[in-house]
Amino acid sequence: MSRTISESLYDGYAQQFDAAAIVAEEKTGFQDLLIFDSKMHGRVLVLDGIIQLTELDEFTYSEMLAHPPVFALGGIGHAIIVGGGDGAVAEEILKHPDVKSVDLVDIDGRVVELSKQHLGGVHNGVFDDPRLSVHTVDAFEFLASDKAQGRYDLIVADRPDPVGPAEVLFGQSFYDRVRNALSDRGVAVFQTGVPIYQPEEFTDAIALLSKAFPKVGSYLTVTPTYIGGQMALTWASKGTDLPAATTDDDLRKRFAAARIETRYYNPATHRAAFALPPFIEALVPSTEG
Repeated sequence: MSRTISESLYDGYAQQFDAAAIVAEEKTGFQDLLIFDSKMHGRVLVLDGIIQLTELDEFTYSEMLAHPPVFALGGIGHAIIVGGGDGAVAEEILKHPDVKSVDLVDIDGRVVELSKQHLGGVHNGVFDDPRLSVHTVDAFEFLASDKAQGRYDLIVADRPDPVGPAEVLFGQSFYDRVRNALSDRGVAVFQTGVPIYQPEEFTDAIALLSKAFPKVGSYLTVTPTYIGGQMALTWASKGTDLPAATTDDDLRKRFAAARIETRYYNPATHRAAFALPPFIEALVPSTEG
């Protein structure tokens, strides 16, 4: 029997899915978890009533969190993913054979276990990669550990909306801990919402990041399931200027040499993503004064 699944992120506006089958449904120690098969979007992961990913379009998000910083830097050694228990971002980072290690830190072990079982079409077996270490602990505390300090060339905050256990991942203390865990050349990337519907979230994140990092900027992707058009991915670093970190020629050479399969990312998409429409530029807070 089919079931209707609705997501209501905004007052007076919702999206609705026809679930052909419920694959998993439980209340974990942290949140309500649901995985279902939809008629149009394939398998879908939902946490606390909010769509996290669908098989149809997750690549438009996970590829753009991973590949722009990796290719801009010309490769990375160690990476950490805050959240990301579904394995989608880890899979993209580990497409790069020179990556030495990825720490996936998700507080909810049930998200990881059920994703392993039921979201193989998303993670494509990445949990079997020996370079991936899964830590089902609080990422806020993990980043403060001695072994994390200055370790990572790439930090990806694949965080949900700022509610429940994820709320701490949007504060100044979190951004300070990310800065301390970043290498001198490294780049951190954060999901910062859909600007047309979440302008305050976008503006506030950049304002806080600018207090922690000398270099901050944003680029865009479009994931249809994340209603609202462009999604902002905001980057920060101690010194690397992400859009200027490589030339067009080197970017094309690096992508060709990598010989990885992508469905959204390529060098042209990389460059275009940093072009912000005026309405998004207007949301970027001034750092003068």
